[in-house]
Amino acid sequence: MGIIKWIDKRLPFLSFVKNHLTDYQTPKNLSYLWNFGSIAGICLVVMIITGIFLAMHYVPDATKAFDSVEHIMRDVNGGWLMRYVHMNGASMFFLVVYAHIARGLYYGSYKSPRELLWILGVVIFVIMMATAFMGYVLPWGQMSFWGATVITNLFSAFPFGESIVQWLWGGYSVGGPTLNRFFALHYLLPFIIVTITMLHLIALHQFGSNNPLGVEKKTKADTLPFHPYYTMKDLYGFGLFFIVFFVFVFFAPNFFGEPDNYIPANPMVTPEHIVPEWYFLPFYAILRSIPNKLMGVLGMFSAIALLVVLPWLDRHPVKSGRFRPYFKYLYWLLITDVLILGWIGANPPEGMYSLIGQLATMYYFFHFVVILPVLSRFEPVLPLPESIANPILKGDQ
Repeated sequence: MGIIKWIDKRLPFLSFVKNHLTDYQTPKNLSYLWNFGSIAGICLVVMIITGIFLAMHYVPDATKAFDSVEHIMRDVNGGWLMRYVHMNGASMFFLVVYAHIARGLYYGSYKSPRELLWILGVVIFVIMMATAFMGYVLPWGQMSFWGATVITNLFSAFPFGESIVQWLWGGYSVGGPTLNRFFALHYLLPFIIVTITMLHLIALHQFGSNNPLGVEKKTKADTLPFHPYYTMKDLYGFGLFFIVFFVFVFFAPNFFGEPDNYIPANPMVTPEHIVPEWYFLPFYAILRSIPNKLMGVLGMFSAIALLVVLPWLDRHPVKSGRFRPYFKYLYWLLITDVLILGWIGANPPEGMYSLIGQLATMYYFFHFVVILPVLSRFEPVLPLPESIANPILKGDQ
């Protein structure tokens, strides 16, 4: 123990862990919905570890990439497992992050004094999307190739867009240089996510976690030490999560995949229906619902940008949706709208799908730009609990 104290005095890592993890005071009423943040962290670790192993065998060359993936699946010991964990891990990661965002929206986790915490979370989400898109291109199947072609071409809608597209491609079409660039960025970006995640945690510990009541902790009676109470709760959540995760890995590994991506990329044959991964579908639906190309691209990016300015759009003094009589119903209407957008994004942009997509897109922006500011001014303020501890002690929580 003497050597540990000697090291800790000069490099206080253990003291840091003790203060910010073990003894860190956390609101005592956090539900299992607060597990999603730590589960997202575990997903990030899993994706980085499996990605490093896959990179040892992957060849970022347009003539060899598809075959190198088949080599990983068929010839490398445990390669099939690494690939299926990594491939399904992307979907699980996004599923957890979407649940994390949905919880934050309902309980007002974006409100003062946690605005920067929320914005850092949105930045992580955007970099995740870029990382996932580039990773989807790497197998160099039909859907990878044409997905890269369609998405990168979106930048041509901007002024000097053709130059941007050529820079992304590394030439005049999607090809070997594009694959090399995407592989390098796909390997780099997760480590940038780790860095921003650390800043996210620092911002979290500055004011502490929000809680289901939306009431700030006032006394020690409102809190519990993170360990053992929430470490045990997180471990239970990890167990349930990995059960679901490995059901997909071992029993339905291609559930989230596209059959066309098991066909080598062919620039001469266009797939009948080009669709992105499921976690991009709501934004893809917004893009397609606006007839003008430039406005569609701006609409897609604006759908994410609204999350950044959300703390200033919703200025209602009450954080938790439990104490906002109108907000909680409109919140579920928004969730339904996003699910509809996802369904529309998976279908061809024609007939009723086109009309429904346009209506769902209009409501998405209407909710954030009109409804939330109006509720901030006119929604009644219901009485809030005096503290976190009182509802728990009275059995109301």
